[in-house]
Amino acid sequence: MRIHHLNCVSTCPLGGWLMDHRTRSIVARGRLTCHCLLLETNRELVLVDTGFGLNDVRDPKSRLSAFFLALVKPEFREGMTAIRQIEGLGFDPRDVRHIVMTHLDFDHAGGLDDFPWARVHLLEREQREAAARRTWLDRQRFRPQQWSTQASWLGYSHAAGESWYGFEHVQELDGLPPDILLVPLFGHTLGHAGVAVARGGDWLLNAGDAYFFHAEMDSERPWCTPGLRFYQTLMEKDRRARLANQARLRELRRTEHASVEIFCSHDVREFERLAHRSAALPPEALRTAAPLVPKDAAALHLGP
Repeated sequence: MRIHHLNCVSTCPLGGWLMDHRTRSIVARGRLTCHCLLLETNRELVLVDTGFGLNDVRDPKSRLSAFFLALVKPEFREGMTAIRQIEGLGFDPRDVRHIVMTHLDFDHAGGLDDFPWARVHLLEREQREAAARRTWLDRQRFRPQQWSTQASWLGYSHAAGESWYGFEHVQELDGLPPDILLVPLFGHTLGHAGVAVARGGDWLLNAGDAYFFHAEMDSERPWCTPGLRFYQTLMEKDRRARLANQARLRELRRTEHASVEIFCSHDVREFERLAHRSAALPPEALRTAAPLVPKDAAALHLGP
C-alpha cells in the first residue's frame, strides 16, 4: 500500500508561539496542519480524514462557526483541499471509494461532501454524539452543514473488535483490506478513533486529535505548548479517557517504537518529517521544488 500525506488546509490559531512553538511572536498567528492520508490499495483510493473541503473554502461563514473562524482562522486555499491535491497527484477523485474518519470536528470533516460517492467509516458513537450537539461548544465544532453524505456513513460499535498492541475493540473495516484498522481513542470526542495503516513490516498510526504536539509522546518528559494544552482542555469531552489514551500511546511508542509510528493531525513537525516537504506545499509541488530535509531528531524535540 502506498501512503500519501496531505495537509488539507492549515489553521492559524491565536497565540503564535504559545501554540506551535515555531512562530516567533505570541501576537502573530500560529500554524497547525490538518494531516490526512491518501492510501493507494490494489483496487481503489482510501482517504483518512478530509480536512476542510471546497465548500468551506468558498463560503466559510455558511459552514463554520464564527467562534472557530476567529479562533483558528483557517488558511483557505482551494489547492490545499483533499480533492484538489488528489487531482494534482494525477488521480481521479472518483477512485476515492472509502473515507475513514477519526472524528467529526469541523476541521476533519469539511471535505466529506467533495466525495459523495464514497462510503464513510467511523465509530457509531461518534456519529450519534456529534449529531446530538448537546452543548454550545458542540454546536460550534460539529457542523451538520458538512454532512451531506450521511446516507453513505457506516458506523461501527465501540464494543466490538479485537486487541491490537494492547488497544481493545480495534476493528477491520467493511470492504477494506485488514491493513487499515479503526482504533478507539476516546477523550477529545466521545467517539474519537485513531486509524492504523500497515506499512511494509510495520504500522503507521494516525492518532487524530488524541494529542496535538509531538513532545506529548515523550515517555520521559511529556510536554505540550501552553496554548495547545489549553485548547485540548477546552475541546475534551472526557478528560480521564483523553489523558489515559495519551499515556497508552506513549507506552506504545516506548515499547513498540520499531513496529508502530505514531503521528497526530495538527503537528507541523510530524507532518513535514513524514511527508518530506513543507506543510505549505501540496504534494505535486515536489515535481518542481526540492523536498524538505527534516531536521535531526534533537531539533525536532522541543521541550519546556
